[in-house]
Amino acid sequence: MAGDVWHWQLEAMHVVSRVRSDLRARIAHPSVSSSSTEDARDGLLLVFEELASNALRHGGGDVRALVVASPAGWLLDLSDEAPERPPVPAVDRDPSLGGMGLHLVAQLSVDYGWERRPGRKHVWSRLPSGLEPIEGFSDQVPAPRAPEAPRD
Repeated sequence: MAGDVWHWQLEAMHVVSRVRSDLRARIAHPSVSSSSTEDARDGLLLVFEELASNALRHGGGDVRALVVASPAGWLLDLSDEAPERPPVPAVDRDPSLGGMGLHLVAQLSVDYGWERRPGRKHVWSRLPSGLEPIEGFSDQVPAPRAPEAPRD
């Protein structure tokens, strides 16, 4: 399954759980499960759910999910029709009030970011397979960035 590209339309919040189940089934396939750890697969599902729900809650319009599988892990891209609304992590908020999803994405991702394209915002994450050494694993809190701003 390495090299596979999977994509879904997310019309509403209730669709997220169905798509998450489909993604879980795809990554349970022996060709994926034998080349990744259970923790890595769980991380992919968790980041998918966080980014998908954010895209539906804070973006809207035509929400699309894309996963690209590779031997090193996965590229996850969620896009919506609100390029003027960048992802903004919660700051100084009691975690019990929610809004900590972007912090979680940062902790589980090898790399992450967002960009504007004509009429769309893309929020993406590269997630490890769990079997290969990780370079530059992020423990940083994501900061809002303009598309032209340099990465740290």
